[in-house]
Amino acid sequence: MTRQTHDTQLVVIGGGQAGLATGFYLRRSGLVPGKDFVILDAADRPGGAWAQMWPTLRTFSPTQYSSLPGWMMPPWTGDGGYPLAAHVVDYLTRYEQRYELDVRRSTAVTAVSRGDRQRLIVHTDGGDWSAERVISATGTWSRPFIPASAGTFAGRQLHTAGYRQASEFTGQRVLIVGGGNSAAQILAEVSTVAETTWVTLRPPRFLPDDVDGRALFEIATRRQRARELGEPDPGVAGLGDIVMVHSVREARDRDVLHARRPFVRLVEHGVRWRDGTESPYDAIIWCTGFRPALGHLSPLGLRSPDGLIPTHGTQAIKEPRLHLIGYGDWTGPASATLVGAARTARDLVTTL
Repeated sequence: MTRQTHDTQLVVIGGGQAGLATGFYLRRSGLVPGKDFVILDAADRPGGAWAQMWPTLRTFSPTQYSSLPGWMMPPWTGDGGYPLAAHVVDYLTRYEQRYELDVRRSTAVTAVSRGDRQRLIVHTDGGDWSAERVISATGTWSRPFIPASAGTFAGRQLHTAGYRQASEFTGQRVLIVGGGNSAAQILAEVSTVAETTWVTLRPPRFLPDDVDGRALFEIATRRQRARELGEPDPGVAGLGDIVMVHSVREARDRDVLHARRPFVRLVEHGVRWRDGTESPYDAIIWCTGFRPALGHLSPLGLRSPDGLIPTHGTQAIKEPRLHLIGYGDWTGPASATLVGAARTARDLVTTL
């Protein structure tokens, strides 16, 4: 059977925050959603990764600093103004409807390849799209990363992506691995119902209470500009990594934000530490990050040895018809955040 191929100017792969922000600017540039460009999304519902995160997860900044272009996220009045994941999902759902971005749901992109007439072919499970340009915005949530560890553990193991609620661990001994915001927020919750141990590669670095994701975005912007100009990386100036949202501050007040260095191996019922002692655990929660979901771009042969695709800004150096957004600082300052995706999408569309 012959596969149907649709023609369009531009295909956006991914209907999460980065894909929607890109769609907004494409629409504002005069392109018509569904005709001049299409947004393809594998999920069957709006919200991107936010729809799959645990319900008590909060943004790192108040709504006025966590919005996509054109329409501000409605205010969240509780908990210092840091909204829950469901509030973000509702916002993204309404944002998509507001700007009639015509996201094609339940459409999984399987590959992107080079076609004739100087076009790229986007292969999906429901037909192909031929486009002049492709913008990949598939994010990282679908590729959770767990580092290799020696030994085996008979208890429950799960990644941040599989965590839903603290009550599942009531009365248990839980090891939480990771030094970022996800680990801190999950530790804050689980430690209210379970005996917890926190493992980090280096001592966790907490932001001052009055500093949130806005500062992290500005730092990412300065670092990106320095790299582009070939100047020394200004680093984070010791500011910290972990935003002190309400639950983490409360955990600090309970004196549970203590971390120890990594164990040397897993054992059947726990872990073995560097001093040879062992500790028993019922569960291990790996808050060890994600990797970019770039498998659909493999036919283009663009990856470097580190697994990333070299870019100038958002444009792939070896395939200028391809842009990437929303994967982290290497595709735009803080482009994996709401505000970062918005600013990177603006810059991306101006280069088309």
